[in-house]
Amino acid sequence: MIQLDTSFLIRALLAGSDEDKALRQWLRRRESLTMSAIGWTEFVCGPVTPVAADAARRLVGEPLPFTAVESDRAAELFSETGRRRGSLVDCMIAATAIEAGDRLATSNSSDFSRFLRLGLEIAS
Repeated sequence: MIQLDTSFLIRALLAGSDEDKALRQWLRRRESLTMSAIGWTEFVCGPVTPVAADAARRLVGEPLPFTAVESDRAAELFSETGRRRGSLVDCMIAATAIEAGDRLATSNSSDFSRFLRLGLEIAS
Protein backbone atom coordinates (compact mmCIF):
# COMPACT_ATOMS: atom_id res chain seq x y z
CA MET A 1 0.00 0.00 0.00
CA ILE A 2 1.20 3.50 -0.81
CA GLN A 3 0.08 6.53 1.19
CA LEU A 4 0.14 9.81 -0.66
CA ASP A 5 1.45 12.91 1.07
CA THR A 6 -0.32 16.18 0.37
CA SER A 7 2.51 17.54 -1.74
CA PHE A 8 2.54 14.41 -3.88
CA LEU A 9 -1.21 14.43 -4.45
CA ILE A 10 -1.24 18.11 -5.43
CA ARG A 11 1.51 17.59 -7.99
CA ALA A 12 0.05 14.28 -9.22
CA LEU A 13 -3.02 16.18 -10.37
CA LEU A 14 -0.83 18.16 -12.79
CA ALA A 15 -0.74 16.29 -16.09
CA GLY A 16 2.77 15.34 -17.13
CA SER A 17 4.40 15.97 -13.75
CA ASP A 18 6.81 13.40 -12.33
CA GLU A 19 4.20 12.63 -9.67
CA ASP A 20 1.51 12.12 -12.35
CA LYS A 21 3.82 9.68 -14.14
CA ALA A 22 4.61 7.78 -10.92
CA LEU A 23 0.94 7.63 -10.00
CA ARG A 24 -0.01 6.25 -13.42
CA GLN A 25 2.72 3.63 -13.13
CA TRP A 26 1.43 2.52 -9.71
CA LEU A 27 -2.11 2.36 -11.03
CA ARG A 28 -0.96 0.19 -13.96
CA ARG A 29 0.70 -2.14 -11.42
CA ARG A 30 -2.56 -2.09 -9.42
CA GLU A 31 -0.90 -0.67 -6.32
CA SER A 32 -3.37 0.24 -3.60
CA LEU A 33 -3.34 3.93 -2.74
CA THR A 34 -4.52 5.72 0.36
CA MET A 35 -3.95 8.87 2.37
CA SER A 36 -3.94 9.84 6.02
CA ALA A 37 -6.76 11.99 7.38
CA ILE A 38 -4.08 14.55 8.23
CA GLY A 39 -2.80 14.73 4.65
CA TRP A 40 -6.35 14.79 3.33
CA THR A 41 -7.16 17.75 5.58
CA GLU A 42 -4.16 19.64 4.22
CA PHE A 43 -5.28 18.85 0.67
CA VAL A 44 -8.90 19.95 1.01
CA CYS A 45 -7.84 23.17 2.75
CA GLY A 46 -6.83 24.04 -0.79
CA PRO A 47 -7.15 25.89 -2.80
CA VAL A 48 -8.67 22.92 -4.60
CA THR A 49 -11.66 22.75 -6.90
CA PRO A 50 -14.59 20.47 -6.06
CA VAL A 51 -13.85 18.49 -9.25
CA ALA A 52 -10.21 17.91 -8.21
CA ALA A 53 -11.22 17.00 -4.65
CA ASP A 54 -13.75 14.49 -5.99
CA ALA A 55 -11.17 12.93 -8.32
CA ALA A 56 -8.66 12.71 -5.48
CA ARG A 57 -11.23 11.08 -3.18
CA ARG A 58 -11.96 8.42 -5.81
CA LEU A 59 -8.23 7.82 -6.10
CA VAL A 60 -7.39 7.43 -2.41
CA GLY A 61 -10.73 6.38 -0.92
CA GLU A 62 -11.62 7.11 2.67
CA PRO A 63 -8.65 8.67 4.50
CA LEU A 64 -6.97 6.61 7.18
CA PRO A 65 -7.95 7.75 10.68
CA PHE A 66 -5.58 9.39 13.12
CA THR A 67 -6.08 7.59 16.42
CA ALA A 68 -4.30 7.40 19.76
CA VAL A 69 -1.83 4.90 18.28
CA GLU A 70 -0.80 7.32 15.54
CA SER A 71 -0.79 10.18 18.05
CA ASP A 72 1.68 8.38 20.27
CA ARG A 73 3.91 7.52 17.29
CA ALA A 74 3.78 11.11 16.02
CA ALA A 75 4.86 12.39 19.44
CA GLU A 76 7.73 9.90 19.42
CA LEU A 77 8.79 11.03 15.94
CA PHE A 78 8.58 14.67 16.99
CA SER A 79 10.79 14.08 20.03
CA GLU A 80 13.26 11.78 18.25
CA THR A 81 13.81 14.27 15.43
CA GLY A 82 14.57 17.33 17.52
CA ARG A 83 11.13 18.78 18.27
CA ARG A 84 11.40 21.02 15.21
CA ARG A 85 8.97 23.90 14.95
CA GLY A 86 6.54 23.36 12.08
CA SER A 87 7.24 19.64 11.76
CA LEU A 88 4.33 18.21 13.76
CA VAL A 89 2.05 17.68 10.74
CA ASP A 90 4.86 15.81 8.95
CA CYS A 91 5.29 13.69 12.09
CA MET A 92 1.57 12.91 12.04
CA ILE A 93 1.59 11.92 8.36
CA ALA A 94 4.72 9.78 8.83
CA ALA A 95 3.23 8.14 11.93
CA THR A 96 0.12 7.12 10.00
CA ALA A 97 2.22 5.51 7.28
CA ILE A 98 4.52 3.75 9.75
CA GLU A 99 1.67 2.37 11.83
CA ALA A 100 -0.15 1.09 8.74
CA GLY A 101 3.04 -0.46 7.33
CA ASP A 102 2.64 1.62 4.17
CA ARG A 103 5.19 3.37 1.98
CA LEU A 104 4.83 7.15 1.76
CA ALA A 105 4.86 8.96 -1.58
CA THR A 106 6.02 12.54 -1.14
CA SER A 107 7.36 15.35 -3.26
CA ASN A 108 9.19 16.71 -0.24
CA SER A 109 11.50 13.85 0.63
CA SER A 110 13.74 16.19 2.63
CA ASP A 111 10.83 16.79 5.02
CA PHE A 112 10.46 13.07 5.64
CA SER A 113 14.00 11.68 5.34
CA ARG A 114 14.62 12.18 9.07
CA PHE A 115 11.94 9.54 9.76
CA LEU A 116 13.62 6.78 7.73
CA ARG A 117 15.69 5.60 10.70
CA LEU A 118 12.47 5.45 12.71
CA GLY A 119 10.60 3.11 10.38
CA LEU A 120 9.26 5.23 7.54
CA GLU A 121 9.63 3.83 4.04
CA ILE A 122 9.48 6.21 1.07
CA ALA A 123 7.75 4.98 -2.11
CA SER A 124 9.71 5.32 -5.31
